[in-house]
Amino acid sequence: MGLEMIDAGWLSILPPVVAITLALLTKEVYSSLFLGIFTGMCVYCFSTGQGLLEAVTYIFDMMAGKMGSNSMMIIFLVLLGSLVVIVSRSGGTAAYGRWAVRRIKTRRSAQLTTALLGLLIFLDDGFNCLTVGTVMRPITDKHRISREKLAYLLDATAAPICIIAPISSWAVAVASEVEEAGGLNAFVQTIPYNLYALLTIAMVLFLSATNFDFGPMKKAEERCLAEASPEPPEEREQPPVSEGDTAPAQGTVLDLVLPIVTLIITAILGMAYVGGFFEGVDFATAIGENPVAGLTLGTSAGLLAALIMYLPRRLMTMQQFVTGIIDGIKTMIPALTILILAWALGGVCREMIGTGNFVSHFVTSVNLPMSLLPAIVFAVAAFLSFSMGTAWGTFGILLPIVSMLCAGAPGGAEVLMPTLGATLAGSVFGDHCSPISDTTILASTGAQCSHLSHVSTQLPYAVLVAGVCFAGYLVAGLSRSAVITILASLAVMGAAFALMWVFQRKNTPAPQCPTE
Repeated sequence: MGLEMIDAGWLSILPPVVAITLALLTKEVYSSLFLGIFTGMCVYCFSTGQGLLEAVTYIFDMMAGKMGSNSMMIIFLVLLGSLVVIVSRSGGTAAYGRWAVRRIKTRRSAQLTTALLGLLIFLDDGFNCLTVGTVMRPITDKHRISREKLAYLLDATAAPICIIAPISSWAVAVASEVEEAGGLNAFVQTIPYNLYALLTIAMVLFLSATNFDFGPMKKAEERCLAEASPEPPEEREQPPVSEGDTAPAQGTVLDLVLPIVTLIITAILGMAYVGGFFEGVDFATAIGENPVAGLTLGTSAGLLAALIMYLPRRLMTMQQFVTGIIDGIKTMIPALTILILAWALGGVCREMIGTGNFVSHFVTSVNLPMSLLPAIVFAVAAFLSFSMGTAWGTFGILLPIVSMLCAGAPGGAEVLMPTLGATLAGSVFGDHCSPISDTTILASTGAQCSHLSHVSTQLPYAVLVAGVCFAGYLVAGLSRSAVITILASLAVMGAAFALMWVFQRKNTPAPQCPTE
């Protein structure tokens, strides 16, 4: 935009404060972010002798500039949305469901298969919930696993795996918000500090392997085990993965797997190619040079693989394929809107009114111990995300502030990665258990479970992990070591499970499950 940054003093914190306050009050992130941007532009223009018309003009200039500088990422996201829709309509998920019904014989294997399939489908959280729910619901019904437990397994392997998978819509969104800290390379460095995602995945695998439950979920499982055996899954009508899905019966498991595998392999090769690996640049440097361009190439290759596989076998016509692409683009519009608004808000704060400088000076003057910053940021992000029901909106607001804070405060650089990881972890926790979160709603939908029952049964599980995470971030702030942090967190969570197991043995014997 070519405008010089000003020192707006305490007024520089108004844009994020307005965005956060309105988001908490209205539970609506789009207008909150926009009004935050508007507030920042008014602060800038009124401080420089300009008027309201200039403020409005600068808003759209900033948004257009951010869209231009992030155009490759926008292309990647819309292509990814298209691939998700097309793969879901190919019949591959239905074929996997038929394959799984014949091979899964126990409650334990049904739960583990649900969890593992959720971990494998890491491209998008909504796609994850609906696809895995449609495939596994007849199987979990057969083994009398409650719909509440299925909804938890879907929800706990959706956002938590997306936020630590380098090839996902979430990874690219986060990388765009921490560009100054290293982009996708910075995102990768936050993975060991994303305790909520890592511990939630560990908890899901533990609960699935042991059939251990507690709280309202235990009651839901006991109720389901006491009910009459449901009708065979083959006789149940399986609803489509998404609206408009007309997946034909002749689809195979490879129709689900090959396009995704093609995406992953080609994306890695694409990142290496764009970064100059084949011209002598070392692999690590090449991968980090322009990762979004590589991901875009990978997604394009995934779409091409789907086209080559589906059309000759008449799984879909060319018209249906193109319609799937358009529908996929539509599914990404809400996420892209949040991203563009978040980019603009971050641009106003960083480039125009000096929010980072003011916050850094304030933290320095009050002598806030940097060792406490990861735990404090985790709590703030968790509260904000739970209240708004969106992880993307939360880290879109907080990541630029955290980056600026750590860059300017003494000792801040040493806790940058733990604090960024804590921001993402808190964002995912709130998104995971908030009743107004899109992911929570989609998990209920995918499991065909009462939404309020899903929220109430998974909340104790999420809160337990969040409490362990808070303790872990206290350790992270002191140790500055990912290994020590993870080991300490696992030890605390293990101790918590041991105490609950002893308490259950003494007070309420576990329900009798079918023999494994």
